[in-house]
Amino acid sequence: MGDQLDHGIDADRLRRMDSIPPELFLEGYPPGIVKAINRLRAVVRTAIPDAIERVRPGWRLIGYDIPVGKRTRYFAFVWPEAEHAHMGWEYGIWMDDPHNLLEGAHLNLRKVRYVTFVPDQPIPEAALVEYTRQGARLALMSRAERIARELDRD
Repeated sequence: MGDQLDHGIDADRLRRMDSIPPELFLEGYPPGIVKAINRLRAVVRTAIPDAIERVRPGWRLIGYDIPVGKRTRYFAFVWPEAEHAHMGWEYGIWMDDPHNLLEGAHLNLRKVRYVTFVPDQPIPEAALVEYTRQGARLALMSRAERIARELDRD
């Protein structure tokens, strides 16, 4: 069997898996939410062109994995809800936030940080590209490297 993902699936198998197309997944959401989610999806494609986009029906979101050789690592998501859209990063707690956009600390989330948008709200795409690249870099680090990075920030 090929290299395993953290979740026990090798990257080649993940790429071949039949999944729900994002467009089908988004069909039940209001047009303003779909528009916002599609803009956020474009941010991920701009930031990390090699990211693997996949609907995670159990989590009700579109998740992104970054290839690491024959493996992948989950690093980001876009999450539609009826009234707003989120973009988030799995290792967001270790991200720099120069634009003061990140949410999640107030909820005591262990690692994840995210941003939230309502329909027709301006989306700071350049900042989100920067955050997404940072989130991907953090996902590629070992746990020890992330902790050392945090200690260096203090």
